[in-house]
Amino acid sequence: MKFLLLAALVAVAFSSPIGEQYNEQAVKDFYADGYIVGGTEAANGAAPHQISLQRSSHSCGGSIISANWIVTAAHCIDGVSASSLNIRYNTLTHNSGGTMVKVSKVVKHPSYSSSTIDNDIGLLKTATALVLGSTNANTIGLPAQGSDPTSGDVTITGWGTTSSGASSLPTKLRTVTVPIVSRAECRTAYGASAITDNMFCAGVLNVGGKDACQGDSGGPVVDASGTLVGAVSWGRGCAQAKYPGVYTRVGNYIDWINKNAV
Repeated sequence: MKFLLLAALVAVAFSSPIGEQYNEQAVKDFYADGYIVGGTEAANGAAPHQISLQRSSHSCGGSIISANWIVTAAHCIDGVSASSLNIRYNTLTHNSGGTMVKVSKVVKHPSYSSSTIDNDIGLLKTATALVLGSTNANTIGLPAQGSDPTSGDVTITGWGTTSSGASSLPTKLRTVTVPIVSRAECRTAYGASAITDNMFCAGVLNVGGKDACQGDSGGPVVDASGTLVGAVSWGRGCAQAKYPGVYTRVGNYIDWINKNAV
């Protein structure tokens, strides 16, 4: 079975039975660029919280939660120094427009596991305060501690690939809306131990065709109320039927975020 971390610079397909560890070195060695599968271009102002996390170019997404702090996925920043990272915001394009700022601090969740992708959440502190309050630059609200998205639709945005393993980036931010899949159904697909209570799943379960993909990692997963309920994490390929996308359950980390984003 093939699984993908969904970051452009740490994405990898690996072969492993459910429950066995994948080849961690392969994750570090594989590079792919990426966009949203089955989505459309995001309208102006649709995702003002969205940022592009960059090294020499776009690598991951993230969400603005304050003038100095970004939520992203831990696997996007695992082993990466703050000095090598920049954030582009206030734009619908990852490679132009808006403003670039340097990252001054990287905070990876201390219990993140690169073998199970559990606790896949991290924080980025910007070297200078973001200028917020415009059409394409603003914060997004966080859920209550312990909240769990179990029903309804979520919207994902990013510059990730339109198909698994593709290598070209879209010019503009893209968006897709998919239904939440129960944790029980997701565990049936991936294996009971693979889907922890720190994760939730969303996708068109029996059809596929809509999903996040490589390059979308760390980016926002937003519920109908406009709350940041998830961060893009991993999945089996992209948009495959019976294998929904797997997302970090942000509601399990609010106390941790509040303690560290200071």
